[in-house]
Amino acid sequence: MTKQFKIIVEKHSDGYVAYPLGVKGVVVGEGDTYEDALADVKSAIAFHIETFGSEVFDITR
Repeated sequence: MTKQFKIIVEKHSDGYVAYPLGVKGVVVGEGDTYEDALADVKSAIAFHIETFGSEVFDITR
C-alpha cells in the first residue's frame, strides 16, 4: 500500500525545512537545498511508519 502525504517545504536563511501533513508525531527533514530537505523528510516518514506502524496516519485530515 502506498500512502501519499502533502509535504510542506519552507525556505529559511540557513537552508530548507520540510514536514508532512497527516502524520501523527514530529517528522521533520532539513537540507541545504529543496531537494535535500524533501529527500530527508521522505526518509524520516518511512522510518516513522516503520517504527510506529499505521497508527501514525492522521485519519481526521
